[in-house]
Amino acid sequence: MTAEFQAVLFDMDGTLIDSTTAVRRAWRRWADEEGIEVARLAGTSGRPARRIVTDLVPPERVEQSLARYTHIATHDLDGVAVLPGTPAALDATAEHHAIVTSSSRDVTTARMAAARLPLPEVVVTAEDVADGKPHPAAYLLAAARLGVDPRRCLVVEDTDVGVTAGVAAGCPVLGVGPRVTADAGVLALVPDLSTARFAATADGVAVSFADRMAA
Repeated sequence: MTAEFQAVLFDMDGTLIDSTTAVRRAWRRWADEEGIEVARLAGTSGRPARRIVTDLVPPERVEQSLARYTHIATHDLDGVAVLPGTPAALDATAEHHAIVTSSSRDVTTARMAAARLPLPEVVVTAEDVADGKPHPAAYLLAAARLGVDPRRCLVVEDTDVGVTAGVAAGCPVLGVGPRVTADAGVLALVPDLSTARFAATADGVAVSFADRMAA
């Protein structure tokens, strides 16, 4: 299947880069320092750090605790790597893409630098919206900054939380990797970006899904 879009909105962690090991280490270290059972972090993948911290520590400690997590996450970057197909996808979409992530600006900058990937002109991070994923605000903001109708933007996501946000924004969604379920509302599912082809067109981007379609 090949479809054309005016822009592509990429999630970062788990979509463009593999930061799983670093993310887990950061949260486990943070939880250990806070005296919080690691099991309480289950189901938080894809959600903004502020929301996770707010749910787990007393209100008066949120800012301090969040700052501590950010420090850990921006300094422990061992294992952060580019996922297959990422450079080609970013090159092909050129000025027609944005990054939309639940990570903070500092963490986003640090991880992309560790992966040796350039940041595009439009980057929407956790600080840019009042409500993070699965709320659609981040994807709607990215589309607005690009000057594109959300319905003409392809969202590329690796979690059901992110897929929910993209669908709610009115965007077609390409699911990437094993964490997206077939019934999450995606247009298609692919193992990684190397199994989808991105090509520049006169009006934006053509994307071919080389793997199986979602049910």
